[in-house]
Amino acid sequence: MAAPFRTYLDLTNTIIRELNEVELTTVTFTAATGIQKYIKDAINRAYFDICTAEDKWSFLSAGDPSNNYYGNTNIETASGTRWYDLRSSQTIANEYSFVDWENIIVTEEGVTGKTAPFEIHRLQPLSINNWQRLYGIEESRDKSSSQTYGIPKRVIRVPENNKLGLSPIPYGKYKIYFYAYSQPTELSAHGDTVVFPKQYTSVLLAKTRYYVHQFKDNMSQAQLAEVEYQKGLRSMREQLLEPFPETMDDRRSVYV
Repeated sequence: MAAPFRTYLDLTNTIIRELNEVELTTVTFTAATGIQKYIKDAINRAYFDICTAEDKWSFLSAGDPSNNYYGNTNIETASGTRWYDLRSSQTIANEYSFVDWENIIVTEEGVTGKTAPFEIHRLQPLSINNWQRLYGIEESRDKSSSQTYGIPKRVIRVPENNKLGLSPIPYGKYKIYFYAYSQPTELSAHGDTVVFPKQYTSVLLAKTRYYVHQFKDNMSQAQLAEVEYQKGLRSMREQLLEPFPETMDDRRSVYV
């Protein structure tokens, strides 16, 4: 059975063959120069073009949905703590590329010692500036005096997009569920694979051809490759993204 994902070497050699150049091997791949090196760079460029074309590609999901509908990752709160990194052992290299701030859920389900019926509701997203303006002073007074805290009702988004805050500060343990999407990893070794299935690599190759033909000043072929890429990207959106609209408008008019 063929592998479901194509390797960096295989993708590179596909374009090299089209140009009638000498193919790379597992031995010569790392030390590639000239047009072979440019094609390797163009594949990575095209790869990132696809991965950044949409925020919610299914192949970049940080995990499978938890508890059916809450999210694909979660954080457990600690009593009296407002701020949390979006993921453990977080660095710039592994930060999420996108978080769905509009659909963050707080629940007691899954917390040790908590039994049904569980508290569960969606958190209202706020920028840190709006939170400071509307709730910051009041909650700071509570923290410095009675420390009653409460059930989180709002989620605070910081400009760096790498952590979240809860308002009010939780007085106990909760699970915060959300949908997050990972950054793609640059292809480097000859055996590295792209994150989407093989049937979509034709889209990546089309965008790679666009860059290669531009490099060789063949603008007519570059334009054809761009048209092929855009057509393939539309197909990916139709097949991999949620097919139903989030909102619907009825623009019909009634005449009497």
